[in-house]
Formats: sequence, structure tokens, C-alpha cells
Amino acid sequence: MSAIPGEVDTDGGPPMTVPLRHFLVGLALLLAGGAAGVLDAVGLLSGLSLLAHVHLLVAGWVCVTIMGAMVQFVPVWSNVPLHSRRLATAQLWLVAVGVGGMAAAFATGALGWVHAFGGLALVGFWTFVYTVGRTLLAARPWDVTERHFAFALACFAAVPAMGFALAMDYSTPFLAGSPVARYRLVGAHATLAVFGAVLTTVLGALYQLATMFTQTELHGVDVHARRFEEVGYPVGVLALATGRLLGSASLARVGGLLVAVALGGFAVVLARKLVETGVERTPMLSRYAVAAVAMAAWAVLAGRAWLADPLAPSTLFGGGPPHLLLFGVVGFVVLGTLYHVVPFIVWVHRYSDRLGYEPVPTIDDCYDDRLAAADFACVLAGATGLVLASALGLPSAVTAGSGALATVGFGLFATNMHLIVREHSPRPIRAVLVSRLGDGGDLSGDAAGDAPSPTEDTAR
Repeated sequence: MSAIPGEVDTDGGPPMTVPLRHFLVGLALLLAGGAAGVLDAVGLLSGLSLLAHVHLLVAGWVCVTIMGAMVQFVPVWSNVPLHSRRLATAQLWLVAVGVGGMAAAFATGALGWVHAFGGLALVGFWTFVYTVGRTLLAARPWDVTERHFAFALACFAAVPAMGFALAMDYSTPFLAGSPVARYRLVGAHATLAVFGAVLTTVLGALYQLATMFTQTELHGVDVHARRFEEVGYPVGVLALATGRLLGSASLARVGGLLVAVALGGFAVVLARKLVETGVERTPMLSRYAVAAVAMAAWAVLAGRAWLADPLAPSTLFGGGPPHLLLFGVVGFVVLGTLYHVVPFIVWVHRYSDRLGYEPVPTIDDCYDDRLAAADFACVLAGATGLVLASALGLPSAVTAGSGALATVGFGLFATNMHLIVREHSPRPIRAVLVSRLGDGGDLSGDAAGDAPSPTEDTAR
């Protein structure tokens, strides 16, 4: 991980500030979501506080991070220029303000404002789909990662539209008289959000990142598992969401089993790559190891639960505690990936031109190892406590304490990311966060419109 992978041309990425801005805003939403969860556990939030907590973490931190990662990853991996820097900047603030406002409305019970802020989030997510979709369409033929991203983008288009309909139903109830009951639309919305938009992106990225940074290749059972997952997983997601939308237990059951088996198989592939690797253990790979174990355990519990009743509210995110999937799998993959992506982007723009002419740090030297170890211990302990508290019905004090510990870990993680940007970035944090829509965050600050910089002519 200390070196830039040779098969990826880093000149194809957007200006440094475009993805970094997403990651920093995402970290703020992560801390807000962690705090909301703790306050909810001790009864200090009113309204629909659980929805505020979930939206800050999933629609906020995870999705905003995915947006920034795709803006960086798709142009670099697919060797195509980013369609629009202006839109990549606008999408972030629309989603951030929209999700933040929705969470505040949920937490305070001001449900009349949910659809107003939801409209901003809708426009922001659709802007993201358009921007990355146009970028991805320029790449041919698609590989396994790009196919996953294309399906994820389709889900990113559908999910906010469903969410906006649910938000409108708070102020102007219309679902009660429609053929689709509200709880069915909620089920389909959550299914496409978590399993369609988020986890499909995770899987697509891991096919490249897990092999690239373990310096391994898919072979044997890995290839068969990938072939099944590529077809079975998206079909399963669509069947599970459609079955929940229509109230068809049989269709949802088939879809759920396909999803569970596909993710179980992928967990085996990921674990095999981590076992086979001969590279030094890093924060990225340590967190991927937690995700592999959590994914395997979740797949077993989800398969059993969905076989029994895929329409029950308690099985919305599979079997067992929801934190096992949302925290153990999604959370640790995102945290681990950021431990490479953030220093990687900063290193490329700050040090790559100096390599061979003067001593420069490695990518892994850009973050603090002690902070990385501390945040890993706190987040892992907190996540374990949340899972056990939910599974065993432990007192709310355990949930609150575990959530607080995880939030401390999030704070340490955010501090490490902040230090990377502050100490190694060629631009100060304020300049990373704030720039004109027209300049797109170019390092020189003099880019105009969407014209590509000289570094954006690449060869894959």
C-alpha cells in the first residue's frame, strides 16, 4: 500500500479537492450520526430520532463518501475524464444540506420540513447519478467493478425518489389510498438503499481494492463465487425489493436467499485474499478482515431469517442485529478504504512529482499509526457492544456506552483524516472545502469551467 499500484494511472482523477471535500463533509455527518445514536439511546432526542440516526450515517456519511469515491475512482479506473466538476461540487452540498435538514426534522418532529430537505437530497443524488453515469458511459467495455457501479447508480436514482414520496406522505398523506401501502414502500426503499446502492458499490470496489492491496488474484473457488455473485446478487436485490413492495413473500424469499448466498460467497473470497496476502498488515486490511467475518456471520443469519419471513419488519436488514451489517460490514469497509484513499489522493498531489528527486514519505507515513490503532480498538469494541446489546437484549446503558465508545473511535478517525489533509495537502482545509463551482477545486485555482487540466489526459 505504500506504493501507487502500477496498473492504475493516477493522472485520470479529478482535482484533489473534489473527492476530499466529499470525505471531509462525510466525516462531519458520521460524527453527527454517532452523536444522534447516543442521544437517542439515552432518550434525549424526540421525534423520529432513529430515522435521524440512520439517515445521517447511511444517506449521509456512507453515501456522501461513496459519491466522493466514485468521482475519484471511476475516472481513474475507467480512463475517462470526469463529466463535470461543477456538478460534482454541486451534488455534495445539495445532498449534505438535504440529509442534514432531514435528520434535524426527524429529530425534532418537524415532519413538515422532511420533504423540503428531501427534495434537495433528491436533486443532489440525481446530479451524482447523472455526473458519474455520463462518465461511466464513456468507458467500454465494462469490467466487473464498472458493472457493479452501473447497477448501484440505478439504485441511487430510484432510492431518493422513493424517499421523497415517503417524505411527502408526512405532510400530504396519499399512500393510504394508493395500491402500495407505506410500510411496503419503506421496505423497498430500505432494500434498494442498503443492498442496492451501498453494498453493490462496496462489492464492486472490493473486487479491485482487495486484490490490488493484498497483491493476490482471484482463482479457483473465487472465480466461481464471483460469477454467481455478478448475476445472483443484483437479481436477488431486485427480487427482494419488488417482493417487499408488492407484499409477495415468495418473491422476496427467493431474492433474499440469492442476496445472502452471494454475500456469503463474497465473504469467503475476501477472507481468502486476506489469508493469502504476504504484504504487511495495514489499517485498510485490518478493517477489511472485520468486514469479512461480519459479512459471513450476517449471511448465515440473514438466510435463515429471510427463509422464515422476508417481509417482517425485524428482518428488514436480514437476521440478527442490524449493526452487524450496517456497522460490521459497511462501516468497516468504508473506514478501511478511507485509510488508503485519503492519504493516496493527498500524496499524489503533494509528493508524486518529487519522487526520485528528494526524500518523500510513503502513503502509509501520511497517517498516525497510533491514532489508527486507537480508533480501530474503539470502533471495534463499540460495534461489538452494539451487536451484543441488540442480540441479547442488554440494558440501554450498554447500547449508549457502546455507541459512545464507537463515536470516540469515529472522532479519532476523523482527527487522523484531518491531520493528513492539514499536514500533507498542498491546499489548506478551508480551500479544500470551499471553492467556486467553476474551478472544480483545481490545485492551481485557475481552472475554468469544466475544461480538463493538463493532467487529465490519461491512458489506462
